[in-house]
Amino acid sequence: MLTVLVAAGVALVLSLLGTPVFIRWLVRRGYGQFIRDDGPTTHKTKRGTPTMGGVVIVASTLLAYAVAHLVTLDAPTASGLLVLLLMAGLGVVGFLDDFIKISKQRSLGLRSLPKLLGQAGVAVVFAVLALQFPNDNFRTPASTRISVIRDTGVDLAFAGALVGTVLFVLWALVMIAGASNGVNLTDGLDGLATGATTAVAGSYLLIGVWQSNQSCQAVATAGPNCYEVRDPRDLAVVAAALMGACFGFLWWNASPAKIFMGDTGSLALGGALAGLAILSRTELLLVLLGGLFVIITLSVVIQVGSYKLTGRRVFRMAPLQHHFELAGWAEVTIVIRFWIVAVLFAALGLGIFYAEWVVGTGL
Repeated sequence: MLTVLVAAGVALVLSLLGTPVFIRWLVRRGYGQFIRDDGPTTHKTKRGTPTMGGVVIVASTLLAYAVAHLVTLDAPTASGLLVLLLMAGLGVVGFLDDFIKISKQRSLGLRSLPKLLGQAGVAVVFAVLALQFPNDNFRTPASTRISVIRDTGVDLAFAGALVGTVLFVLWALVMIAGASNGVNLTDGLDGLATGATTAVAGSYLLIGVWQSNQSCQAVATAGPNCYEVRDPRDLAVVAAALMGACFGFLWWNASPAKIFMGDTGSLALGGALAGLAILSRTELLLVLLGGLFVIITLSVVIQVGSYKLTGRRVFRMAPLQHHFELAGWAEVTIVIRFWIVAVLFAALGLGIFYAEWVVGTGL
């Protein structure tokens, strides 16, 4: 538990103190956000605000994880390192996208195909490695079984190990793309995506600690409803570091934002959440824990689908937060209310997670 606390605390301090330093560095080089002309007119005042703040979140998370393990002398695990690999890899893709935007002062960064290939490449490496590294109990970080709160009976390896690996890689691609793009779409108002991600990361911190205390690998105390997760406590350490880094960054990212996370942050954060879900065997539970991201993503799908099919728009503008902006809601009001929605979804997901254990143990 000390490792978890150290990770959260170190990440918070690094992000809180490192962000203003990074802001000054960005300002000196003129690395400001480009604002689209077709967006809400209130956003034009944000033109030139430093971006790529996701660099601080990713760096703080990585450093906090390393410091926590050095302080407590706990060895890093395959699961923890894989989530960090996924997070950092997608962060690099986002960084390239952001850098092209600010260097050429345009709303388009990486072209669609290179960006998609970059995301897919990182996701494939993560997915393939996640099925490796069995521990002494022959458990690998990930499983080919589809999971909700734990692995279900739906096994992607129904036709053999090779087919299972291929299908799992495709499934992981869908999850990682969905989560990273969901956070990316949510990152449209000051502090919105950062606060929502903090709620989900905090949920995975609690899930990891609980799974560790109820692990099937603790033979002496394992109950009938224990969890078949390889490294639950280290996943909690990663979630704690991520939560602390987001909290520290939120101090500077809250309205009026002094810095934006950019695609560097949104892609990395979405990837980290997907990685935590896959390796904690709570894949479909992420849909509920990250319900705000799902709703905002669906608003874009509905808007695009409706316009292509009928020529009419359902919302004044998509993603959903911009619809409320054009309806006259103040930005701070939207962000706080959406944070409330995010926390309620996270609480509901945690409630269902715990209820499943209670029902399974007969308590």
